[in-house]
Amino acid sequence: MKYPNYSDALIEKRYADAREIYDDFGINTDTVLRKLDKIRISMHCWQGDDARGFECGESKPPTGGIPAAGSKPGRARNADELRQDAEKAFSLIPGKHRFNLHAVYLETGGKSVDRDEIEPEHFARWADWAKSLRIQLDFNPTFFSHPKSASGFTLSSPDKAVRKFWIEHAKRCRFVAEYFSKELNSVVICNTWIPDGVRDFPADRWNPREILIDSLDEIFRKKYGSKVKDSVEGKLFGSGEYVVGSNDFCLSYALTRKKLLCMDMGHCHPAEAVHDKLSTVLAFMPEVLLHISRQIRRDSGHVVILNDDLENLAREIVRGRAIGEVYLATDFLDTSVNRIGAWVIGMRSTQKALLNALLEPAAVYRSLERDGRKAEMLALMEEMKSLPAGAVWDYFCLKHNVPVSVAWLNDLRAYEQSVLSKRN
Repeated sequence: MKYPNYSDALIEKRYADAREIYDDFGINTDTVLRKLDKIRISMHCWQGDDARGFECGESKPPTGGIPAAGSKPGRARNADELRQDAEKAFSLIPGKHRFNLHAVYLETGGKSVDRDEIEPEHFARWADWAKSLRIQLDFNPTFFSHPKSASGFTLSSPDKAVRKFWIEHAKRCRFVAEYFSKELNSVVICNTWIPDGVRDFPADRWNPREILIDSLDEIFRKKYGSKVKDSVEGKLFGSGEYVVGSNDFCLSYALTRKKLLCMDMGHCHPAEAVHDKLSTVLAFMPEVLLHISRQIRRDSGHVVILNDDLENLAREIVRGRAIGEVYLATDFLDTSVNRIGAWVIGMRSTQKALLNALLEPAAVYRSLERDGRKAEMLALMEEMKSLPAGAVWDYFCLKHNVPVSVAWLNDLRAYEQSVLSKRN
């Protein structure tokens, strides 16, 4: 099947009609699209190679609470292939965005370089690539898939030698982040997530968290400029019943140490949601990093789609006028589907959610709620759901010269046949 590719004239006509409809509700769609165009989303590298990385020139399956279920052919086997795949994904996503790297994506020329030995030179080709695409980079220490993480503890390990190794790794990652910030003249977020925890009830919940505080304080002792933003990411579950770096722990640490808090949509209790917490967190700190993921029960690795959770988060960002206070990054891992397709679906879904939120008359909602006219507010909210947001989205894609509607699937299929199918 060849997916339809609509003519420019049809897309522009549908947009003109939609613009007129939205204008009746006091919404200028041209202004909305200018706002959407300024939002940069950081696309995660690990979807492209199943979170294996390229240490010593060889990829290996991830361990340490990183699920990678599936074996779809065509995964990237080296950094050049990953960059090629990421470029293809970016060509199908409207706008300019960012790319989010983990430390295991270093390039050493085949030499063995352990994680406490990484240097900016091991990421120089990534910086050059980002310059060539005119995009920006973010960075993450990698605390999983290593012999020194096999015990289930890294920065909170009772073993001083293990702890020292991981502290040094994190310090060097911050140094790499500074290198990126200088090379690309941009803000770089260096996000710290650790898998530390146990499957069953621990005898001591206190000591590992006290150790973790000391480890993080040591990592962040050196001060960098304002373009390196350190964040800490918590989790409700992971390796089991007890997670050292829980959401409460990371929230408390970020507040007291003036760090960025990373809130992952899939790292909450199933009865909770990040969109409900956002207004609380931003009442006490100036910025937040949001990881866009999709949770099904206790697994958060599913490809992001335009579901209620994502729509609700986008609405909170827009209604709270927090666009300038949040950093957005995708974070999911599905190895059972075409990996470029997973990237594009997740990124475009996130943009669509933001567009839908920007196309709402949020100020009118607030006014009706203040006046106690809740029925009118609810009716208006429901009516907005049937307005032609899709026509506005298609026009946005057209203006960025990327395939409109499902036409990008033709490009995806051609790439799979010409490139991915030839990989072992």
